[in-house]
Amino acid sequence: MANDDTDRRYTDEMSLDELREEIESIDRELVELIARRTYVADTIAAVKEERDLPTTDERQEQRVMDRAGANAEQFDVDANLVKAIFRLLIELNKVEQRENR
Repeated sequence: MANDDTDRRYTDEMSLDELREEIESIDRELVELIARRTYVADTIAAVKEERDLPTTDERQEQRVMDRAGANAEQFDVDANLVKAIFRLLIELNKVEQRENR
């Protein structure tokens, strides 16, 4: 996260509309990344089905959660928030995998 000086400079240099446009751009990028992640997860699901592997892999899920927490710390973002988002992504992927089997 940005420090206080950066925050003040940011608000001094950018109008509210410009800040909202930046949020809009970030939101688009987030959706694009979620779409990419979902595509890869769907591909993994196809491989699991082909190889008759279970939908759930708790060790892999834990690795994803650990990585999410570490990435959150690296970027000074609330790790619980990031982990909650990743838990939701994982659960939605598993639901989709189960429905497609």
